[in-house]
Amino acid sequence: MLSVEHVTFRYSRQGPDVLRGVNLELKPGEIGILLGRNGSGKTTLFQNILGILNPRSGSIRFEGEDLRKLSRAQRARRIAYVPQDIRFGALSVFDSVLMGRVAYFGMKAGREDYLAVERILRDMGLEAFAQRNVEELSGGERQKIAVARAMAQEPKLMVFDEPTGNLDIANEQQIITEAKRLAREKNIAILSSLHDLNRAMEFGDRFFFLKDGVVKYTGGKECFREDVLRDIFDINVKIAQVDGQPVILQKQEEML
Repeated sequence: MLSVEHVTFRYSRQGPDVLRGVNLELKPGEIGILLGRNGSGKTTLFQNILGILNPRSGSIRFEGEDLRKLSRAQRARRIAYVPQDIRFGALSVFDSVLMGRVAYFGMKAGREDYLAVERILRDMGLEAFAQRNVEELSGGERQKIAVARAMAQEPKLMVFDEPTGNLDIANEQQIITEAKRLAREKNIAILSSLHDLNRAMEFGDRFFFLKDGVVKYTGGKECFREDVLRDIFDINVKIAQVDGQPVILQKQEEML
Protein backbone atom coordinates (compact mmCIF):
# COMPACT_ATOMS: atom_id res chain seq x y z
CA MET A 1 0.00 0.00 0.00
CA LEU A 2 1.13 3.55 -0.78
CA SER A 3 0.81 5.75 2.26
CA VAL A 4 1.45 9.50 2.10
CA GLU A 5 1.14 11.12 5.51
CA HIS A 6 1.26 14.83 6.36
CA VAL A 7 3.66 15.62 3.52
CA THR A 8 4.77 19.22 3.15
CA PHE A 9 7.12 20.62 0.53
CA ARG A 10 8.48 23.99 -0.55
CA TYR A 11 10.90 24.78 -3.37
CA SER A 12 12.98 27.24 -1.40
CA ARG A 13 13.68 27.83 2.26
CA GLN A 14 11.84 31.15 2.28
CA GLY A 15 9.15 30.19 -0.23
CA PRO A 16 5.58 29.13 0.50
CA ASP A 17 4.58 25.51 1.05
CA VAL A 18 3.40 23.98 -2.24
CA LEU A 19 2.24 20.84 -0.42
CA ARG A 20 0.65 21.50 2.96
CA GLY A 21 0.10 18.26 4.85
CA VAL A 22 -0.96 15.93 2.03
CA ASN A 23 -2.48 12.60 3.03
CA LEU A 24 -3.51 9.74 0.75
CA GLU A 25 -3.59 5.95 0.71
CA LEU A 26 -3.73 3.59 -2.26
CA LYS A 27 -4.12 -0.19 -2.04
CA PRO A 28 -2.67 -2.89 -4.35
CA GLY A 29 -4.79 -3.29 -7.49
CA GLU A 30 -6.46 0.07 -6.92
CA ILE A 31 -6.44 2.96 -9.39
CA GLY A 32 -6.21 6.36 -7.75
CA ILE A 33 -6.80 9.57 -9.69
CA LEU A 34 -5.29 12.88 -8.60
CA LEU A 35 -7.49 15.80 -9.63
CA GLY A 36 -7.01 19.54 -9.33
CA ARG A 37 -6.35 22.74 -11.22
CA ASN A 38 -2.95 23.58 -12.67
CA GLY A 39 -0.74 24.77 -9.85
CA SER A 40 -2.58 22.80 -7.18
CA GLY A 41 0.49 20.63 -6.46
CA LYS A 42 -0.15 17.46 -8.51
CA THR A 43 3.22 17.33 -10.27
CA THR A 44 5.05 18.30 -7.08
CA LEU A 45 3.36 15.45 -5.22
CA PHE A 46 4.31 12.99 -7.97
CA GLN A 47 7.93 14.14 -7.83
CA ASN A 48 8.02 13.65 -4.07
CA ILE A 49 6.64 10.11 -4.42
CA LEU A 50 9.14 9.34 -7.19
CA GLY A 51 12.07 10.66 -5.17
CA ILE A 52 12.86 13.50 -7.58
CA LEU A 53 12.04 15.88 -4.74
CA ASN A 54 12.19 15.32 -0.99
CA PRO A 55 9.44 16.44 1.38
CA ARG A 56 10.21 18.98 4.06
CA SER A 57 8.19 16.92 6.54
CA GLY A 58 5.88 13.95 6.64
CA SER A 59 6.39 10.43 5.33
CA ILE A 60 5.95 8.50 2.07
CA ARG A 61 5.88 4.76 2.56
CA PHE A 62 5.21 1.87 0.20
CA GLU A 63 4.55 -1.61 1.51
CA GLY A 64 5.74 -0.34 4.88
CA GLU A 65 9.11 0.93 3.59
CA ASP A 66 10.20 4.55 3.78
CA LEU A 67 10.80 5.42 0.13
CA ARG A 68 13.33 8.11 1.03
CA LYS A 69 15.65 5.47 2.48
CA LEU A 70 15.74 3.33 -0.66
CA SER A 71 18.41 3.56 -3.35
CA ARG A 72 17.41 4.61 -6.87
CA ALA A 73 17.59 0.97 -8.05
CA GLN A 74 15.52 -0.26 -5.11
CA ARG A 75 12.90 2.40 -5.77
CA ALA A 76 12.83 1.55 -9.50
CA ARG A 77 11.97 -2.06 -8.65
CA ARG A 78 8.89 -0.86 -6.79
CA ILE A 79 7.69 2.22 -8.66
CA ALA A 80 7.47 2.87 -12.41
CA TYR A 81 6.76 6.25 -13.97
CA VAL A 82 4.92 6.86 -17.25
CA PRO A 83 5.29 10.55 -18.22
CA GLN A 84 3.08 12.41 -20.64
CA ASP A 85 6.02 13.59 -22.74
CA ILE A 86 7.63 10.32 -23.87
CA ARG A 87 11.12 10.30 -25.35
CA PHE A 88 12.79 7.04 -26.39
CA GLY A 89 15.45 8.04 -28.89
CA ALA A 90 16.12 6.02 -32.05
CA LEU A 91 15.66 2.62 -30.41
CA SER A 92 13.66 -0.40 -31.42
CA VAL A 93 10.53 -1.19 -29.45
CA PHE A 94 12.27 -4.24 -27.95
CA ASP A 95 15.28 -2.24 -26.78
CA SER A 96 13.07 0.55 -25.45
CA VAL A 97 11.15 -1.89 -23.27
CA LEU A 98 14.40 -3.62 -22.26
CA MET A 99 15.57 -0.29 -20.77
CA GLY A 100 12.96 -0.82 -18.09
CA ARG A 101 15.08 -3.74 -16.82
CA VAL A 102 18.15 -1.62 -16.07
CA ALA A 103 17.41 -1.65 -12.34
CA TYR A 104 17.83 -5.44 -12.48
CA PHE A 105 20.75 -6.02 -14.84
CA GLY A 106 22.89 -2.89 -14.51
CA MET A 107 25.33 -2.86 -17.45
CA LYS A 108 24.40 -6.00 -19.37
CA ALA A 109 21.07 -7.73 -19.87
CA GLY A 110 20.79 -11.47 -19.32
CA ARG A 111 18.52 -14.21 -20.61
CA GLU A 112 15.95 -13.57 -17.89
CA ASP A 113 15.69 -9.93 -18.95
CA TYR A 114 15.15 -10.78 -22.60
CA LEU A 115 12.49 -13.35 -21.70
CA ALA A 116 10.74 -10.77 -19.49
CA VAL A 117 10.58 -8.29 -22.39
CA GLU A 118 9.28 -10.95 -24.78
CA ARG A 119 6.55 -11.83 -22.28
CA ILE A 120 5.49 -8.22 -21.81
CA LEU A 121 5.38 -7.53 -25.56
CA ARG A 122 3.25 -10.64 -26.01
CA ASP A 123 0.89 -9.74 -23.15
CA MET A 124 0.38 -6.23 -24.52
CA GLY A 125 -0.03 -7.26 -28.15
CA LEU A 126 3.19 -5.52 -29.25
CA GLU A 127 5.13 -8.49 -30.67
CA ALA A 128 4.66 -7.29 -34.26
CA PHE A 129 6.31 -3.97 -33.35
CA ALA A 130 9.36 -5.46 -31.61
CA GLN A 131 11.93 -4.41 -34.25
CA ARG A 132 10.25 -1.17 -35.29
CA ASN A 133 11.87 2.18 -34.50
CA VAL A 134 9.81 3.77 -31.74
CA GLU A 135 10.14 7.21 -33.35
CA GLU A 136 8.21 5.94 -36.40
CA LEU A 137 5.14 4.95 -34.38
CA SER A 138 1.98 6.87 -33.53
CA GLY A 139 1.42 8.65 -30.23
CA GLY A 140 -0.92 5.92 -29.02
CA GLU A 141 1.56 3.19 -29.91
CA ARG A 142 4.39 5.02 -28.14
CA GLN A 143 2.20 5.43 -25.07
CA LYS A 144 1.61 1.65 -25.00
CA ILE A 145 5.36 1.11 -25.29
CA ALA A 146 5.92 3.48 -22.36
CA VAL A 147 3.52 1.35 -20.31
CA ALA A 148 5.35 -1.80 -21.47
CA ARG A 149 8.70 -0.28 -20.45
CA ALA A 150 7.27 0.54 -17.05
CA MET A 151 5.95 -3.01 -16.73
CA ALA A 152 9.45 -4.35 -17.44
CA GLN A 153 10.46 -2.87 -14.08
CA GLU A 154 8.03 -5.35 -12.47
CA PRO A 155 6.67 -2.54 -10.28
CA LYS A 156 4.08 -2.67 -7.54
CA LEU A 157 3.10 0.96 -8.15
CA MET A 158 2.79 2.83 -11.45
CA VAL A 159 2.59 6.62 -11.60
CA PHE A 160 0.95 8.10 -14.71
CA ASP A 161 1.20 11.81 -15.52
CA GLU A 162 -1.74 12.60 -17.81
CA PRO A 163 -1.47 9.28 -19.70
CA THR A 164 -4.11 10.23 -22.28
CA GLY A 165 -3.36 13.94 -22.66
CA ASN A 166 -2.09 13.85 -26.27
CA LEU A 167 -4.10 10.92 -27.60
CA ASP A 168 -7.14 10.64 -29.82
CA ILE A 169 -10.30 9.04 -28.44
CA ALA A 170 -9.52 5.51 -29.68
CA ASN A 171 -5.99 5.43 -28.27
CA GLU A 172 -7.15 7.13 -25.07
CA GLN A 173 -9.65 4.33 -24.50
CA GLN A 174 -7.03 1.70 -25.31
CA ILE A 175 -4.58 3.05 -22.72
CA ILE A 176 -7.27 3.25 -20.03
CA THR A 177 -8.40 -0.31 -20.77
CA GLU A 178 -4.82 -1.60 -20.71
CA ALA A 179 -3.99 0.17 -17.45
CA LYS A 180 -7.10 -1.20 -15.75
CA ARG A 181 -6.24 -4.70 -16.94
CA LEU A 182 -2.72 -4.43 -15.52
CA ALA A 183 -4.01 -3.17 -12.18
CA ARG A 184 -6.48 -6.04 -11.83
CA GLU A 185 -4.43 -8.92 -13.23
CA LYS A 186 -1.04 -7.94 -11.77
CA ASN A 187 -2.40 -6.40 -8.53
CA ILE A 188 -0.52 -3.18 -9.30
CA ALA A 189 -1.54 0.11 -7.71
CA ILE A 190 -1.82 2.98 -10.18
CA LEU A 191 -1.73 6.67 -9.30
CA SER A 192 -2.58 8.98 -12.18
CA SER A 193 -3.43 12.60 -12.87
CA LEU A 194 -6.14 13.44 -15.39
CA HIS A 195 -7.80 16.64 -16.59
CA ASP A 196 -10.88 15.04 -18.16
CA LEU A 197 -13.32 14.47 -15.30
CA ASN A 198 -15.50 12.00 -17.20
CA ARG A 199 -12.45 9.93 -18.16
CA ALA A 200 -11.34 10.09 -14.54
CA MET A 201 -14.62 8.59 -13.35
CA GLU A 202 -14.30 5.82 -15.93
CA PHE A 203 -10.67 5.08 -15.09
CA GLY A 204 -10.45 5.39 -11.33
CA ASP A 205 -11.49 3.57 -8.18
CA ARG A 206 -10.43 6.21 -5.69
CA PHE A 207 -10.14 9.96 -6.18
CA PHE A 208 -8.01 12.62 -4.52
CA PHE A 209 -9.09 16.22 -5.09
CA LEU A 210 -6.15 18.55 -4.54
CA LYS A 211 -6.52 22.26 -3.87
CA ASP A 212 -3.87 24.69 -2.64
CA GLY A 213 -1.50 21.87 -1.75
CA VAL A 214 -4.01 19.86 0.30
CA VAL A 215 -6.08 16.79 -0.56
CA LYS A 216 -9.44 18.32 0.28
CA TYR A 217 -11.76 15.47 -0.74
CA THR A 218 -11.08 11.73 -0.95
CA GLY A 219 -13.31 8.81 -1.86
CA GLY A 220 -15.04 6.93 -4.64
CA LYS A 221 -17.32 8.22 -7.40
CA GLU A 222 -19.64 9.67 -4.80
CA CYS A 223 -17.12 12.53 -4.50
CA PHE A 224 -18.12 13.79 -7.93
CA ARG A 225 -20.69 16.26 -6.68
CA GLU A 226 -21.51 19.65 -8.13
CA ASP A 227 -20.43 21.46 -4.96
CA VAL A 228 -17.10 19.59 -4.82
CA LEU A 229 -16.28 20.32 -8.47
CA ARG A 230 -17.25 23.97 -8.02
CA ASP A 231 -14.93 24.22 -5.03
CA ILE A 232 -11.95 22.47 -6.65
CA PHE A 233 -12.17 23.80 -10.21
CA ASP A 234 -14.23 27.00 -9.78
CA ILE A 235 -16.70 25.92 -12.48
CA ASN A 236 -20.44 25.34 -12.51
CA VAL A 237 -21.36 21.87 -13.70
CA LYS A 238 -24.36 19.60 -13.90
CA ILE A 239 -24.14 15.88 -13.26
CA ALA A 240 -26.58 13.98 -15.48
CA GLN A 241 -27.32 10.29 -15.87
CA VAL A 242 -26.73 8.70 -19.27
CA ASP A 243 -27.54 4.99 -19.58
CA GLY A 244 -27.35 4.74 -15.80
CA GLN A 245 -23.88 6.33 -15.60
CA PRO A 246 -23.04 9.81 -14.25
CA VAL A 247 -21.79 12.32 -16.82
CA ILE A 248 -20.37 15.74 -15.94
CA LEU A 249 -21.64 18.57 -18.12
CA GLN A 250 -20.34 22.12 -17.99
CA LYS A 251 -23.22 24.56 -17.64
CA GLN A 252 -23.93 26.69 -20.69
CA GLU A 253 -23.25 30.03 -19.04
CA GLU A 254 -19.70 28.85 -18.24
CA MET A 255 -19.01 28.19 -21.91
CA LEU A 256 -20.18 31.54 -23.30
